[in-house]
Amino acid sequence: MTGGEVAGILVAVFWAILVSFLAVVLVRLAQTLKATTRLVADITEQAVPLLADASATVRSAQTQLDRVDAIASDVQEVTSNASALSTTVASTFGGPLVKVAAFGYGVRQAMGRRGAPAAGSEPAERATRRKVVVGRTLPAARLRKKKG
Repeated sequence: MTGGEVAGILVAVFWAILVSFLAVVLVRLAQTLKATTRLVADITEQAVPLLADASATVRSAQTQLDRVDAIASDVQEVTSNASALSTTVASTFGGPLVKVAAFGYGVRQAMGRRGAPAAGSEPAERATRRKVVVGRTLPAARLRKKKG
């Protein structure tokens, strides 16, 4: 065998190994593509029912939100009605109740003074007497300072 023949045999063996290596790689690539195809098909089979369930859940949540919105608007209406009723009751009964309370206070004061002695009660009476000045009540001691 000559050098050229040996080189040809070496090149042929190299090419055979290279082709075998490429064939193994292609076979493994084909197996990976088949597994990927199977995986995508399984995911698709599982995803379709999940998407249907998710869609039904979203629809149910929307229905519940609509109900909550209706309830909130009803509560707002009831609150405004209660406020109006409170205002009406206050304006209707507020004035007369204040007058009754004032009358009762006056009667109690009159009944309390009725039993006290009239001659010696002037200094004590001054100390308890009050005068209303611009919405404020001043004690009798401050009244004496202003008079004097």
